[in-house]
Amino acid sequence: MSTVPDRPPLLQMALRVEHDIFVVRQRGREVAAAVGLEHQDQVRVATALSEVARDLLGAVGGADVTFHLDETPDGRRHLRVDLLPVRPLPDGRYEPQSGAVARLVDSLGTIGVGRDTVVRMSRRVPVTAQALTPERLAELRTELGQSTPGSALDELAAQNQQLIATLDEVREQRDELAVLNEELQETNRGVLALYGQLSEELEETNRGVVALYAELDEKSAQLRAASESKSRFLANVSHELRAPVTAIIGLGRLLADSASDPLTREQAQQVELIRSSAADLLTLVNELLDLAKAESGRIEVNWSEVDLRPIFGQLRGTLRALAAGRPVELEVEEPPSATLRTDEVLLGQVLRNLLHNGLKFTERGEVRLRAHLRDDRWVLTVTDTGPGIAPELHDRIFEEFYQVPGVTRAGGTGLGLPYARRLTTLLGGTLELASEPGRGSTFTVTLPVGGA
Repeated sequence: MSTVPDRPPLLQMALRVEHDIFVVRQRGREVAAAVGLEHQDQVRVATALSEVARDLLGAVGGADVTFHLDETPDGRRHLRVDLLPVRPLPDGRYEPQSGAVARLVDSLGTIGVGRDTVVRMSRRVPVTAQALTPERLAELRTELGQSTPGSALDELAAQNQQLIATLDEVREQRDELAVLNEELQETNRGVLALYGQLSEELEETNRGVVALYAELDEKSAQLRAASESKSRFLANVSHELRAPVTAIIGLGRLLADSASDPLTREQAQQVELIRSSAADLLTLVNELLDLAKAESGRIEVNWSEVDLRPIFGQLRGTLRALAAGRPVELEVEEPPSATLRTDEVLLGQVLRNLLHNGLKFTERGEVRLRAHLRDDRWVLTVTDTGPGIAPELHDRIFEEFYQVPGVTRAGGTGLGLPYARRLTTLLGGTLELASEPGRGSTFTVTLPVGGA
C-alpha cells in the first residue's frame, strides 16, 4: 500500500509494565475515535492493540507504540499503529497468541524499518469520515498529548460497558433471527407448495426457449449472410459503376475542351450538367466502396506518430473553396504542438467528412475546427452555425443513407457521417454529436493519445 510522505505521529507512548496494556487499549480507542472510525471499529482496534501489547510485554518486555494517520494517493485513509519491540523478536517474527486478533484489523504483521523489526497493524478509515486538515491533525496531536489516561479500573469499566452493549446487540439479533426463522419456515412451506407447479411450468418454458434459441441462431446466420451479401453487392456494384462513370467524366471534359469543336451555349450547359451529375455519381460510388470496406473489416490502420498541424493545414487549403462566394467562413484553428498515435489518412478522412458536412448544410456564419488535449486524450471538434438537429434524430444521422428532413441545402448521400463514425471506432475513439434546432451542431471526435 503506497502512501503519501509520512506525517508526524498522532501519539507516542511506551509499553513497559502491565498497567500500560490498559493505557494502550484506552489510547487506541481514543485515537480511532478521533480519526473517524465507527464505534465497532474503535472497539476492534483497541482489542487487537491490547492483545498484541500483552504478547510483546510477555515476549520481549515491551515496545514503543506510535499512532499514525496514512493517506494513499487515491485519497483513502488508514489508521496505522507501529509497535517497536524493546528487544529483538524471537526469530524476527511475531505471531499473535490468539488467531482471532488478525481478523479484528485489516492488516497485522512484522515489517523491517531500517535495522528494526516493527509489528504493524492498520485499519481503514471509512470514506464517510470527516476529512482532517493539517491544522486539525495538529490540534489532535496536542489534545491527545495533553489528555490524561484513565486508571485500569476506568478501562475495565469501559470494557464492561462495551461488553454489555455487544451482548444487548447479540440478544436483539438473536430475537430478530428467531422471528426471521419462523417467517422463513412459513415461506418455505409456501415455496414447496409452488415448487411442483413451477417445475412443470419451467420445464414447458425451457422447451419453448430451446426452440426459440434454435430459431434465433438460424435468424442470426441469415442476418450475417445478408450483411455479407450486402457488402459484396455494394463493392461489386461500385466497382462496376466506377469505370463507366469515369468514362462519362472524361468524355464530358473532352467535349468542353477548347481544342474540340465549339459548343453552343445550350450544349455547353448540358455538357456541364452531365459532368456535374457524373462527378456526384462518382462520389457516391467511392463512398459506397469505402462503406463496404469498413463493414467487411478490410480497412487496415497504419499506426504512426502524427502531427495534427499538417493535417489541419491541408484541410484548410482544400476545403476553403467550398465556402467561396457564400456568407460562410471556414475557420481551422492551429492545433497544439503535440503528436498522437493514429492513422493520418483515416483521421484526415474523418475530419474532411465532418467539415464537408458542416459547409454543405450551413447557409451563413462559420464552420470551425479546433483541437485540444484533455488528460490523455485528444478532443477534436467541428462546430457549425447551421440549422441544427433535433435530439431524437442524433442517432439516426449515423445510419446509412439517412438525411435530416427539411434541410435547406440538398445534396449528399447520407454515407459520410456513418463512415466517419466507423473510422473513428477503428482508431480507438468516439464520435459524438451535440445539437439543437436553430443553434448549430458540434461533432466531437475523442482519440487516445497513444492509439487504440
